[in-house]
Amino acid sequence: MMPTRKNYSQNWLPSIFNDFFDNDWMVRANATAPAINVIESDKDYKVEVAAPGMTKDDFNIHLSEDNELVISMEKKNESKEEDKENKKYLRREFSYSKFEQRLVIPDDVEKENINANVSDGVLTIDLPKRTPEEKAKVNRVIEIH
Repeated sequence: MMPTRKNYSQNWLPSIFNDFFDNDWMVRANATAPAINVIESDKDYKVEVAAPGMTKDDFNIHLSEDNELVISMEKKNESKEEDKENKKYLRREFSYSKFEQRLVIPDDVEKENINANVSDGVLTIDLPKRTPEEKAKVNRVIEIH
């Protein structure tokens, strides 16, 4: 979609505020959130999170009490170049990124066997499915005595 140019005539100030808080602006502000793919096969679900430059230490993955897979990431970068004699910063750059995503786990996932790894800039979480026999055990009919 091509951006449109607004006509800021006499009421330019309210229009600027409307544009600033517009939903499209909010979507652009969240553009730093990593892309996520969810893939289903007969044997498992895979969650892929774009994570360029991230290591396994930058992630925290856990299961919540609400049966959600919680993926959080936090990355801090700081780069310094200083004058060694006078200790003045000639240049100092730092950045901070934080992200959290919650995904509801399907009932057929073996929660005990979920695993994850980071490779080539992608965090991959494998959620194996229960076998038909395991599903039958979980969904068994309970006899009333």
